Amino acid sequence: MKSLPLFHRVAGQPVIVLGEGPAAEAKRRLVARAGGEVVTDAEAGIARGARLAFVATDNAADDAARLRAAGLLVNVVDRPELCDFTTPSILDRDPVLIAIGTGGASAGLAKHLRLRLEAIVPESLGLLARSLAAARGKLRERWPDAADRRRALDGALGPGGELDPLAAHDGDAVAAWLGAASTGGEGRRIEFALASDDPGDLTLRQLQALGAADAILFDPAIPPAILDRARADAERFPLPHEAPLPEGLVIVLHRRSMS
Repeated sequence: MKSLPLFHRVAGQPVIVLGEGPAAEAKRRLVARAGGEVVTDAEAGIARGARLAFVATDNAADDAARLRAAGLLVNVVDRPELCDFTTPSILDRDPVLIAIGTGGASAGLAKHLRLRLEAIVPESLGLLARSLAAARGKLRERWPDAADRRRALDGALGPGGELDPLAAHDGDAVAAWLGAASTGGEGRRIEFALASDDPGDLTLRQLQALGAADAILFDPAIPPAILDRARADAERFPLPHEAPLPEGLVIVLHRRSMS
């Protein structure tokens, strides 16, 4: 990755937006939408402790340098080489936000990816997220162990699951699932022989398994780009491995002969 994706909370905080015209106005709307307080004077914003700034002025390079020297992170409209951060194209299913960024390569590409996703992601996704948040206590009661809880959620939220996020749900979906879900969670072991060293050749089933795995056993010759597709907190063990493994889903990755 060329950038670290983050969600920055600005509600109630001053955010500097310099400039006039459509580009500056779009940034002001974006800040206001996130609950931030737009400040149009640089010195006033610095004095109030602003941490972020958007610049859409004729002297953008000089203005950005001055703000950066004051300790702010700066976004310069249409000048990715001058940016400390870029703003993604946003699909909003509050509280779920899907942010699509291209590192400044093409705002148009990010927009059209978002438009495609708009047709796929149901409006009820936000309701599902709020229902899961409200059910945290009941989830802990049903599955006191965090690993069991995560496995249960993985099963329900996976493709075709009771809480599949790409299917439409009403406000009772989470309660109905909790009422019917079992408390068990047997471990599973899945083995794959990779077709190539290119992560783009991973099948959908392999990607889904890597994303849900509790532990990865892997041939040391497998490149890091493949392992990066697994859950960040999945434990990793190079083969051969004899010690006990965590409970849950274990993925074994073999490197098929490339000759």
